[in-house]
Amino acid sequence: MKKIVEFRKLLNVDKTVELKELKTIYRNAMKECHPDKFTGDADGLHAAEEKSKSVIEAYHQLVSINPATIEQLRPEYNETVATATITDYKFENSRLIVNFSNGSVYEYISLPKATYQKMVNADSPGRFAKRHIFNAFPYRKVSNQE
Repeated sequence: MKKIVEFRKLLNVDKTVELKELKTIYRNAMKECHPDKFTGDADGLHAAEEKSKSVIEAYHQLVSINPATIEQLRPEYNETVATATITDYKFENSRLIVNFSNGSVYEYISLPKATYQKMVNADSPGRFAKRHIFNAFPYRKVSNQE
């Protein structure tokens, strides 16, 4: 959650921002820090490149967890967690990345390490995840590796 809070601060938005408004804010932020504005100024160019990378990352993350995006993708998500099995998973920096048998990859954000350890130690990690993770933590679709 810390990362999401940082992204919201970077773009100066709150939890209830609409997708259309988020896109406008992103475009304006990119206009201000676009590297093309800093030709001839090496220090300014480097700072602008770093800032623009941060803005792009923040925008993509916030769009993927926006309620409108989640609602639009919910039927696909529900079908995936109900019918597909977990083929692989990894935990890094309080994020659980789960690969499903249908090729979908989802990232669960702000997962406590203790919950992950319980999942690993469970008799059936898939069943544990269905009961305690899939609908309890913010998630986003990372990719579809079909």
